[in-house]
Amino acid sequence: MLDVTRLRVLVAVARCGSVTAAARALNYAQPSVSHHLARLEAETGTKLIQRAGRGIRLTDAGRLLAERGAEVIGRLDAAENELAAYTGLRAGRLRLAAFPSALGTIVPAAAALLREHQPGVDLRLTEAEPPEALRMLRAGYVDVALVFRYSADTSESADSDEEEDNGIDPTEGLRERLLLTEPVHLVTSAHADSEPSADLADYARQRWIAGCDRCRANLLRQCALAGFTPKIAFTTDDYIAVQALVAADLGVSTLPALCLRAARHPGIRTVPLPGAHRYVLAVRYGDPPDPPAVTVLMDALRAVAVPAPRCAGEPAQVKPPA
Repeated sequence: MLDVTRLRVLVAVARCGSVTAAARALNYAQPSVSHHLARLEAETGTKLIQRAGRGIRLTDAGRLLAERGAEVIGRLDAAENELAAYTGLRAGRLRLAAFPSALGTIVPAAAALLREHQPGVDLRLTEAEPPEALRMLRAGYVDVALVFRYSADTSESADSDEEEDNGIDPTEGLRERLLLTEPVHLVTSAHADSEPSADLADYARQRWIAGCDRCRANLLRQCALAGFTPKIAFTTDDYIAVQALVAADLGVSTLPALCLRAARHPGIRTVPLPGAHRYVLAVRYGDPPDPPAVTVLMDALRAVAVPAPRCAGEPAQVKPPA
């Protein structure tokens, strides 16, 4: 059986790029790191590192073991954290990965609600697009992944065609909760002569600004349904940059409601596109039940996902999680 401590050393060397840097990151003496690597090679009977000039590099076998080792260590750390939460050793540490427009809207509101009602929970946040967030979730680096997709089809949860090709089901073990179904808006410049049209075909001759891979794919689908292929002039993952480009009359674009809720440029106009939606989901990994802290976070996310209707001038209120 492989020694977990030695796996941690190999993973650290892979991440840091050298024995010296790995020793510093682990707070080990450099000879200790070298000893663990040598013992791991003896355990596996495989050459894991090789000299490269004055430094070292991992062999193919070493890279493979380091990648798998990172997954194993991530799950072990997650299990330790969950057990600690259950047994009351600490109030709980939560790790959440979320995409940018959620980090600018849902997540801060949920974090504030969590701090108000569960001050002992330590929430750590990481920005990640859905494919990377799901990889982090399965590897145990985060407890909850906030993701989106443009189709109700659960097969779009797959984050890697390569995993499917290798016979790995990327959705296995994932449990989703739908938090929000938001409209997708056409975004045009406020300098345009007329109000924006909800018919994309009216913009077939315009230049377009595309977003991330999933957003770009959705744009292509929507335009195909309208009978044309968009001329994409700019591509950026930054929804603020998208709005600035549109405001400068450099093209038109589409953005989900959360992007406009997070920040809205005064130089744009928007109109919701009929039948176009984005689905925002909170995803957990593994069998239920969830640790208590995760359950509280899920309740907070659900409570703030859709703001309650209110009168003009009345501050927003959200129902605290049970």
